[in-house]
Amino acid sequence: MWKTQDKQAIPSAEDALPGREQPLQITGTHHVNGRSIVPPYPQGCEEIVLGLGCFWGAERLFWQLPGVVVTAVGYAGGHTPNPTYEETCTGKTGHTEVVRVVFDPTVIGLPEILRASFEAHDPTQGMRQGNDIGSQYRSAIYYVDDAQREIVEKSLADYQQALNQSGLGRITTEVAPLETFYYAEDFHQQYLAKNPGGYCGLKGTGISCPIG
Repeated sequence: MWKTQDKQAIPSAEDALPGREQPLQITGTHHVNGRSIVPPYPQGCEEIVLGLGCFWGAERLFWQLPGVVVTAVGYAGGHTPNPTYEETCTGKTGHTEVVRVVFDPTVIGLPEILRASFEAHDPTQGMRQGNDIGSQYRSAIYYVDDAQREIVEKSLADYQQALNQSGLGRITTEVAPLETFYYAEDFHQQYLAKNPGGYCGLKGTGISCPIG
């Protein structure tokens, strides 16, 4: 068994699990809306990859937002290529559980998506979300270009100010350019649509996130 303190430390590339060259096999079809969860996406769509803790509830949050075209769960931010869920849960891949959110920017903007993300979890908890402890549950935002980075940084600063006014802590969300998104197993894709009574760990701070 991995010790709790080990699971909260991100391993170096040398210490990470080796993974595999072949991607995990998935059907590629969204269980809720029937759209493809793999590229290419409809023309004009944008994407952002977000970590809010356990990805089951997080994905459901986003696929329900008007303007979100499709979602998929996976792993990002670490070193191990094409990790499995079991490997990610050891804390030895460096990845966090994430949701790829593909959206139509003429219907919903990135600030609105970020607001939904911030308000649905606690971005001040470091390597955990509530009782879910480990680096795979860390809060994260992986952006795809400089325009997104500027929006993310503005949203973070605005939400930090709102948290400060309420006496809450410093945001620990990891912010970095997206390198690789690895799809999770079919079992995890749209999990709460397939298992409506399943676990959802989403719990926000109760503090609204300003946008604009």
